[in-house]
Amino acid sequence: MEEGQFHHALKVMEDLCTACSHCMRTCPTEAIRIRGGKAMISDNKCVDCGQCYKVCPSNAIYVEQDDFNIIYNYKYRIAIVPAILIGQFPENINTEEIYSTLIDLGFTHVYEVENSVDLLNDFMTEYHLENQENKPHISCFCPAIVRLIQVKYPSLTNHLIPMKQPVDLSAKYFKKKLTDQGIPSNEIGIFYITPCAAKIAAVKSPVGEDVSIITGVINMDLIYNRILRHLKNNKKDSNQKIIERDHLTAKGITWPLTEGEAKNMQGRTVAIDGIENVAEFLERLENDEITGFDFLELRACDQSCAGGILTSWNRFLTVERLKKRAQLYNSDEKKKAKGKDISNFRGFLHANKAIDTILPRNISILDKDTERAISKMKKVHKTLCNLPGFDCGVCGAPSCQALAEDIAHGDSQISHCLFLQKVMEKNKKLTAEHAYTIIEDIWGENRISKNYNKKGVK
Repeated sequence: MEEGQFHHALKVMEDLCTACSHCMRTCPTEAIRIRGGKAMISDNKCVDCGQCYKVCPSNAIYVEQDDFNIIYNYKYRIAIVPAILIGQFPENINTEEIYSTLIDLGFTHVYEVENSVDLLNDFMTEYHLENQENKPHISCFCPAIVRLIQVKYPSLTNHLIPMKQPVDLSAKYFKKKLTDQGIPSNEIGIFYITPCAAKIAAVKSPVGEDVSIITGVINMDLIYNRILRHLKNNKKDSNQKIIERDHLTAKGITWPLTEGEAKNMQGRTVAIDGIENVAEFLERLENDEITGFDFLELRACDQSCAGGILTSWNRFLTVERLKKRAQLYNSDEKKKAKGKDISNFRGFLHANKAIDTILPRNISILDKDTERAISKMKKVHKTLCNLPGFDCGVCGAPSCQALAEDIAHGDSQISHCLFLQKVMEKNKKLTAEHAYTIIEDIWGENRISKNYNKKGVK
């Protein structure tokens, strides 16, 4: 088991939280509880998929990110930009304009993440052919899925391909390129513009590595709005500066979209997006109900990175623009892409492509001590026999199973179940006053009183 806590980008702003329980009900790892009238996220269970962020009606869940001004701590400021950012803009704004604006905003260099995709595809195919065991092989592209497998499907961790992803390889290449020119490493800051919270968490506490090569992570929505505002306030310059750049291949452009990896891997492959769909598939895979696949591309967001919670534009229109960009990939761009500089660093990147074996972080383990774990397991079973099995969530936990486990850990009590409260009141083991106090401890004081400002009243 991997030790220590995950870093998490998703946080709860308690002043805004109304304990509506939307987040608790949608969390795929049951990482959220309601306590004291506020949502609480378990650090050990959260995978930063962003489902809670999307459903929160009061905007109480936010993404903790690096301040943009930290880029000025470095003389050389490299923006590592995913193709998804380019796809956010309407077609009348071209890639060169976006690059140029990023330079105007303060970066000294701009490099697209997916420039390393063609090399990575070769490395993954090589791994795929050399490791015939543990199939299907599962891509590590989506950090939310890697963490989901670690905490909820630990027996599948050995199927994950232990390899750096495009953002890491591109950052590794660019830093090597600059240091080879004699630039001191401590003067180089590499900043990834992210479409999701999971990649912030992955940079702050990377899986399979001690430290990420990425210096900081910046919210894509912030960058998108700054670029758009800059372009609106500054008329097109006929003498616009030309930014030297490597040109993405069609494969690179579509890699972050659904089927971007799967269609380029050998054997029987499948691409699944949406964390609920992924969880259902993994459940069946772990139970050997699904067999015969060679490679799995699994993404937490609907439409993959185009649906990231930090994107600004409609995900379907983003997909359309990127696919059109790939289709319009002309022969001139192909020549430029073939001659791009990163291919000269193939040996260096191949030598640095691997990450450590990814270990499970099984949240279902009740205790590291076997004897205590068996005792807690018996307590969970006994508790479940008494609970109604309605999974109503009134206890502040998302399901009866979750409440039973909380009770075994000493984090909750059986009297938190509203239905058992009534049984205990009937048998004179609990007073009505005490039962009301328990409800207030979970959902907050005066929650059940008349209030014309409650959500939905108006």
